[in-house]
Amino acid sequence: MHIPDPDPAIIARRAEIVSRLRRVLPDDAVIDDPTETRAYECDALSAYRCPPLAVVLPRSTEEVAAALKVCHDEGVPVVPRGAGTSLAGGAMPTADAVILGIARMNRVLEVDYSDRFIRVEAGRTNLSVTGAVEADGFFYAPDPSSQLACAIAGNIAMNSGGAHCLKYGVTTNNLLGVTMVTMDGTVMQIGGAHMDAGGYDLLGIVCGSEGQLGVVTEATLRILPKPEGARPVLIAFNSNEVAGACVADIIKAGVLPVAIEFMDRPCIRACEDFAKAGYPDCEALLIVEVEGAGAEIDEQLGLIRQIATRHEPLEFRESGSEEEAKKIWLGRKSAFGAMGQINDYMCLDGTIPVSSLPHVLKRIGEMSREFGLDVANVFHAGDGNMHPLILYDANKPGDLETCEAFGAAILKLCVEVGGCLTGEHGVGIEKRDLMPEQYSGADMEAQMRIKDVFDPAWLLNPAKVFPLTVSADRRAA
Repeated sequence: MHIPDPDPAIIARRAEIVSRLRRVLPDDAVIDDPTETRAYECDALSAYRCPPLAVVLPRSTEEVAAALKVCHDEGVPVVPRGAGTSLAGGAMPTADAVILGIARMNRVLEVDYSDRFIRVEAGRTNLSVTGAVEADGFFYAPDPSSQLACAIAGNIAMNSGGAHCLKYGVTTNNLLGVTMVTMDGTVMQIGGAHMDAGGYDLLGIVCGSEGQLGVVTEATLRILPKPEGARPVLIAFNSNEVAGACVADIIKAGVLPVAIEFMDRPCIRACEDFAKAGYPDCEALLIVEVEGAGAEIDEQLGLIRQIATRHEPLEFRESGSEEEAKKIWLGRKSAFGAMGQINDYMCLDGTIPVSSLPHVLKRIGEMSREFGLDVANVFHAGDGNMHPLILYDANKPGDLETCEAFGAAILKLCVEVGGCLTGEHGVGIEKRDLMPEQYSGADMEAQMRIKDVFDPAWLLNPAKVFPLTVSADRRAA
C-alpha cells in the first residue's frame, strides 16, 4: 500500500512549526522527540507505519482550536486520533503531519436522566460511558469489541456499532450532538440534548466522516434504561452456510434479538484455546441474545428454537444463570485477542444483506483456497456486518500483498451482492482505492464537495477515504 510522499518544505520547517505549537499549548502537550513520536506511527492496522512530524495532546476544546489554527496557518496536515484502535488505518499519519490526540480529554461534563443523555469529552472510552451511569440503571448502547479502549471520538468518526447494534443501532442512532473544531480553529456546536435539530442534518454528515471535516471534542450521547433481563443462547451447526441460513430465517420471522453473533471453526478453536469458554466442537455457532421481561424472553427464545430446529443444530444451549451467560459470551468477546495469539491477521468489515450470508460465506471459503490463506469468520450476523479475519505471515515476503488482494476480493463481493465496503471500521487507508467499486464519480464528487466546505485546503486526515490520485488532485487545486 502506497504511503504519500511528505512535503519536504514542511519537514524542513519542523522546528519552527513545533515552536509555534509550544507557544499556544502547555509544554507537556507537544511531543517532537522521534523516539516518542514513534508510538503514534500506526493504529491497530499495524501492517502500515509512518512516524509523524509531531504529536499534540490537548486537554480542552480551546487547546484543540489553538493547535489547529497554527497548523492551518502553516499549511501542516493534521491527523485526529482517539485511542488508536482503528482497524482501517484511520489514524495513521504521514511524515509531514501532526497527530492531534484527544485521549487526555476524558471527563463527564453532564448527565441528565430525565432527558436521558450524557455529555462527555470525546476522549472518553466507550465502556466508561456506561460505567458513569450504570449504577443508576442506565447504559450506552453501542458496544464495539474494542469498547474497553476505543474513544468516543473514534466511534463518531467511524460510526461504530458492536454486538448489540442489531436492536439499538450504531453510533449515529445514539448521537445527539457534538462540539467540533474545524481546521481553521473555528468551534462549532452541532445538535444538542434533544431528539433532532432543525436545518441541515450536519450531525449525520459528521458521524462517519472519519476526521475529514473537523475534530470532535465533546459529544452528547443518548443513554437508555437497562432492560429488565437478558438471556443468550448458543446454537451450534455443522456448516457455515446452514448457520447463515438460520440467521436469515430469524430475521425474516420478525424476531428482533438484541444480538446475533457468528463464529466459524477456526475462530471457535482459537477462542476455546484462549478463553476456555466451553464451546462445542462444530463448524459454526451463533450467539443469539434477547432481552425484556421474563415472559417476553421465553416467548422470543421459543420462536428462535423453532426456527433453529428446522436447520438441525448440533446443540442449542440456553443460559440458565448469569454465570452461564458470561461463559457463552466469553469466547466471542475474546475473539480478536485469541486470533492475535496465533497469527498476523487483517480484519475486514464489509456489510451484506442478511439473505446473502450463506452465499458469501461459501464464496469466502472458496476464495480462501484460491488465495492460499486461511480465514476465520466472526461477525455481527444480525445486520450482515461481516468480520472475516485473513491470516497471514508478516515476515513472509509477498504474504501481506496476497492478503490485501484477498481482502479486496471479499469487499468487492460484498458490494456485488448489494452490501457496502464498511459497516463500522471506516474506509481509512485500507479501502480508499476500492471506493469506486461502490460509488460513482458523481457520488464521490458530492462527498468531496462537502469536504471542500469544511476543509478547503484538504489538510485534515490526508490520504484517507478517497483514492490517492483523486485526493492529491483536490489538495493541489
